Amino acid sequence: MQTPRSILLHLDSSPRCATRVKLARQLSATFEAQVTAVPCTTPALMRYPYAMESAAEAVAMLQDLDNECRDKIHRSFMEARDGCPSLHWAEPLADEPWGFSRRALYADLLIMGQRDADDPAAAELPVDFLPSVLVESGKPALLLPYIGDYETVGRRVLVAWKETRESARALAASLPWLLLADRVDVVCYGDEASASLRSLGGYLEAQGIKPHLHDGGRQEGDAANRLLSDAADRGADLLVMGCYGHTRTREWVLGGVTRSILQTMTLPVLMSH
Repeated sequence: MQTPRSILLHLDSSPRCATRVKLARQLSATFEAQVTAVPCTTPALMRYPYAMESAAEAVAMLQDLDNECRDKIHRSFMEARDGCPSLHWAEPLADEPWGFSRRALYADLLIMGQRDADDPAAAELPVDFLPSVLVESGKPALLLPYIGDYETVGRRVLVAWKETRESARALAASLPWLLLADRVDVVCYGDEASASLRSLGGYLEAQGIKPHLHDGGRQEGDAANRLLSDAADRGADLLVMGCYGHTRTREWVLGGVTRSILQTMTLPVLMSH
């Protein structure tokens, strides 16, 4: 079990950026962690490559857009940071947004936000930016929905358990939260759910955690919707689950439940590939 001491925070120009900064500030106090906040967007010249063939004035205008975006992000960060000494601004790498996955290799935990297709700021990043970071880095990430306020995260935790590497890694990353939680629920689906839950219950009790175990029955229907419904019914403020995905012909292919959760999450989710 590793308490997150080094947190990498993704910054963009979306309205939800400040919410992520405030949560990072909270976690830095809870876990005595240092937070590196990185503005990460796709340069305007890459989003509008036709400008390379246009007049120099057009290229300069796009560079000005990048500067304005960075300044907006910095203002939002400084305001939400509220003078917290453990939150540090870092300049973006030259190969952003792809360089973010490389930075993630040197962090214990990532804090990122759900993509909101209706937000104009979503165009600043590739559609597959979030899943690509999760899969490429292999680091646990705390993902915040683009709606809702989250004054507390991890007081009531729902763990979605499955006997896989991804689920085990997500569980290991969640232990610092589980030890502090007021209540820990674990749900498992499938024919072997009861046996898996008994094994997991013994493991968690050895860690000093007393979970409430739930056999979800057969794994059928919309598992993502079932998970989110279970989380709501139990008043969970954090969902812990594995992230399933791989590359195919340079495209990211996510598992059905992972993809659905990323699209429809209604509470913070701790994921690990």
